[in-house]
Amino acid sequence: MPVPGHPARGLKRTVALSSGAPARVLDPAAPPPCLSIIIPCLNEVARLPMLLNDLAPMRSVGHEIIVVDGGSRDGTQEQAAPGADRLLLSAPGRALQMNAGAAAARGDALWFLHADTRVPPRVAAEVLAALRAGHAWGRCGVRLSGDGAVLWVIAGLMNLRSCLTGIATGDQGIFLTRSAFDAVGGFPGIVLMEDISISRALKRKVGRPACIRSRLVSSSRRWEERGVWGTVLLMWRLRLAYWLGADPARLARRYR
Repeated sequence: MPVPGHPARGLKRTVALSSGAPARVLDPAAPPPCLSIIIPCLNEVARLPMLLNDLAPMRSVGHEIIVVDGGSRDGTQEQAAPGADRLLLSAPGRALQMNAGAAAARGDALWFLHADTRVPPRVAAEVLAALRAGHAWGRCGVRLSGDGAVLWVIAGLMNLRSCLTGIATGDQGIFLTRSAFDAVGGFPGIVLMEDISISRALKRKVGRPACIRSRLVSSSRRWEERGVWGTVLLMWRLRLAYWLGADPARLARRYR
């Protein structure tokens, strides 16, 4: 297994981006890449430890875990410290936190996970396999944690939409090579839709994402607290408004 900090381990060939910048592609014959797993969080003391426990086997074989806290006041930082290689403090804002984690990362590739996500072992293995196969970026399938057929349908439609459009959302665990991340300038400094924005940039400069079929488990609390169909309609309205050029800050106020 690669050791965090080893320069260019497993990266032996390049492809040209439309911008002219080279994007490193992992050699299929090379050892699995060292992943830097970056987790932005804010007041997630009840959920983050479960995710860190899921990721402990990856940490034990050389992949690094970076938790970026945006100012939690519920004990999240204390819970995160034992399960992470590094705990960073950042100004709040998911894009800011993820960029801070990427700046500190030492891995050949980056994997961004929400703090309320669960990671079955097969998902991590498929992410590594996609990178070894030469994919510069990709996303995972997702299912929602709650019970009920409606939530299964919503998750299935999310996955289908993502594969058809080549656009990923943050709860789908976006992963990419360091060069692909650098080529698009990281996440834009906006308070909402940063995942949509980076996906559009990656699709334009690098190509379509790898679609991992195995599914992360994403918390369904948003749907349960706000109502399933009300949440679906809100998210579609926000995405449509963003595509039409609405200010992400204004959309973020509606989202909250």
